[in-house]
Amino acid sequence: MFHNIPKAILDRMQYLEQVDAQDRRDGTPHLRRLRQIPRETGKFIAILAAGAPEGASLEIGASAGYSTLWLALACRDTARKIVTFEVSEEKVRLARETFRLTGLENIVECVQGDARECIKNYEQISFCFLDAEKENYLDCYEAVVPRMVRGGLLVADNAMSHGESLQSFIERARLDERVDVLIVPIGSGQLVGRKV
Repeated sequence: MFHNIPKAILDRMQYLEQVDAQDRRDGTPHLRRLRQIPRETGKFIAILAAGAPEGASLEIGASAGYSTLWLALACRDTARKIVTFEVSEEKVRLARETFRLTGLENIVECVQGDARECIKNYEQISFCFLDAEKENYLDCYEAVVPRMVRGGLLVADNAMSHGESLQSFIERARLDERVDVLIVPIGSGQLVGRKV
């Protein structure tokens, strides 16, 4: 999956990494920043997505499509599609540009809208990557988990870096008998939940 990444995808990844680094340096306002995951987290979620059972693959929080590129690599290898949700009109425009430039428009569906509402249209979720506004994590979790297939995976970013603000979400997941949960110290900390 990572040995033959097409040049167009690698080029776009590098470009988005540079924009993200610049955003962090120049004080771009929080909501306008790309706030994307590091490369090691991208590889981690792609490996998990590639091994997920049959079902829908979703992402909550597309930003400019960086993490979606990693998930699209997994979907390409498993003949699946990824649906990604984003509320920001500007970020949806950037994400769609990312998918057009990388030739992944046939693998990725970018939906502009609030995932908490949009997820109601999906059943049999096998994989979900959650990287949105932290105050929405618990609502997104409660929308996704009932719709997950047995063995389905939910991965939530920032479980360590934002542990305090995500405390109620993390506690809910840890006590939820529907999922087995572990926090993995990759990137900003990934909460990984598997539907039992």
